[in-house]
Amino acid sequence: MLSIHARQVLAKTILPVLILLAVGLVLLGLVRRPVVDGVRLVAADLLAPAYHALVWPQERVSAWLVDLRGATDLARENARLRDENRGLRHWYDVAVALASENARLKASLHWIPEAVPQFVTGRVTRDDGGPYSRAVLLNVGAGHQVEVGDVALDASGLLGRVTEVGSHTVRVLLINDDASRIPVTLAASHADAIMAGDDTGFPRLIYYPQDRHPIEGERVETRGQSAMPPGLPIGSVHYTAPNRPVVVPDADLDRLDIVRVFDYGEHGVDAPQAPGRVKVQKPSGASPLQDALPFSWFPTLPDGPGRQKG
Repeated sequence: MLSIHARQVLAKTILPVLILLAVGLVLLGLVRRPVVDGVRLVAADLLAPAYHALVWPQERVSAWLVDLRGATDLARENARLRDENRGLRHWYDVAVALASENARLKASLHWIPEAVPQFVTGRVTRDDGGPYSRAVLLNVGAGHQVEVGDVALDASGLLGRVTEVGSHTVRVLLINDDASRIPVTLAASHADAIMAGDDTGFPRLIYYPQDRHPIEGERVETRGQSAMPPGLPIGSVHYTAPNRPVVVPDADLDRLDIVRVFDYGEHGVDAPQAPGRVKVQKPSGASPLQDALPFSWFPTLPDGPGRQKG
C-alpha cells in the first residue's frame, strides 16, 4: 500500500506525465506519419469485430420494430388491397364490354384499321444547335430507316421533327426553335392556329381566329397537315400576358433522354431554313415605294401548308 504522501505526489505528477505523453505522441505522428497511420489501421482492424458486435443488437432491434409495424399494418393493407381489387375487377369488366362493342361496330362498318407506324428509339447524346438554336442529336445506331420529316416524340408528347439524317445519328428540330412552325388544333375552342417557336420554353400561338381566342388550359394537338398526323399531343394553352397565348409543352424539352422517331409514311418535307434573312421577290403591281426598293427583307419561315414561297 502506498502511503498518503506517495499518493499525493503521484496525483500531482500524473497530469504532467499525461501531457508530456500526449505531446510526444503528437510529435511522433508528425515525424513518423506512416508508422502512426499503420498502427491506427491495425487497431481499427482489430477493433472492427467489437464495433460490429456493439452495433448488432441495435440493428436487430430496428429490424424487429420494422417487422412489428408491418404486422400491425397488415390488416389495413389487406383491406386496401381488397378495395383496389374490386375496383380493378369492375373496370376490367367495363373494358371487356367496350372492347366487344367496339369490335361489333367495326365489323358493321367494315372498318379498315390504320397501319401502325414504324419507329426507331434513340438516346439524346448531346445538345447540338448546328444551324438551329433548339435541336438535339439522337444516336439511333447503324442501319436505321429514319428519313427527313419523321416525327419525334417521347412518353409525354411531341418534340419536333427530323431535319438531318446521318449514318448513326439524326438531328431533331424541337418545337420551341425559332424556325419551327407547326399547324395545331385547340381542343376546347375548336380553332386552328400555328404554333411558332421563339427559342424559349413556351412556343407562341399565332394566326388563330379572332372570334375564337384560345382558352386558358385547353389542350393543343397537331392539326394533321404536313408530315404530322392529327391528334398528337403537344401541351396546353397558357397566357403569359393579355392576348399572348403560349403552349406549355407536355414534354420537358430541357431534359430529354429517350426519344422515339416515328415514320408516318409522308416524306419529302423540306427542312426549315435556319433563322436568317432571305431576299423576297417583289410581287407584280407593287407600289412606287416598293419599286424604289431593290428587295425586301423577311425572316425565314419553314415551308408549310398554306404558305407561298417568294
